[in-house]
Amino acid sequence: MRERLVASLKEAQKARDARRVGTIRLILAAVKDRDIANRGAGKDPVGDEDIMLILGKMIKQREESARIFEEAARLELSQQEREEIDVIRSFLPEQLSDDDVNQACRKVVQQTGAQGLRDMGKCMNALKTEYPGQMDFSKASGVVKTILHHD
Repeated sequence: MRERLVASLKEAQKARDARRVGTIRLILAAVKDRDIANRGAGKDPVGDEDIMLILGKMIKQREESARIFEEAARLELSQQEREEIDVIRSFLPEQLSDDDVNQACRKVVQQTGAQGLRDMGKCMNALKTEYPGQMDFSKASGVVKTILHHD
């Protein structure tokens, strides 16, 4: 994943794609920050799974910013955030559809033998392990909660 980011940065620089260059640099800076934090805690540098979580967090931040800019009628800034989201998403696996997310959540609840809301963490850990970077886990959390609540 790291190599792919660096290679993409070089391609974007050659293509003089300023938005892509800037966004990939932000991603690499976020990864480096996490590497430094991990080193301080005696952990290994971040792996692909952690990079996907970082990317997911960056998308969430930009979606929130874009929404705020739209409410303030700053559409050019909102557009910039949305362009960055597209660049970041290009490094994530294809996202599951809502139906696929629902099916994945039901499958995980079944596999883990979850009995109620107290098993929520077990279900979410299983989803994050099995589907890294492939869904919005805050939405999935709502689906799991609904499933566990109705069983």
